Amino acid sequence: MRGPIAPPQVPLAASRAEVFADLVQDSVERLERRWPQLADIDFLVLEVPRLEGPGDQAAWTDDAVPLGGVIPARDGRRARVVVYRRPVEIRTKGRDERAALVHEVVVEQVAELLGLTPETVDPRYGED
Repeated sequence: MRGPIAPPQVPLAASRAEVFADLVQDSVERLERRWPQLADIDFLVLEVPRLEGPGDQAAWTDDAVPLGGVIPARDGRRARVVVYRRPVEIRTKGRDERAALVHEVVVEQVAELLGLTPETVDPRYGED
């Protein structure tokens, strides 16, 4: 018998990338209740940060690899917050730990974009 192990609507069928994107979306929805202007920001998930030059990778250490980034609005494009999936996954062991780190990264990037402190964006920041 051939076919999928589970139907598409069952969580087992979700890829790691889809599950990660859901964690980012959950974090954004949590923040949007307090900051409705986040609806004007695009939130993206990329696998890894882009290298700026050929020798940059050798200079990165585990602590120096960015977990997220901000692309300010310009030329009619909306501002974007990016979360890098692989560096976050490497630093976490389980779903709960991953969800906490994703939220921390989203809060930090939103704070940078809005010119606020992470504690202002989410008063519970850093409590975990």
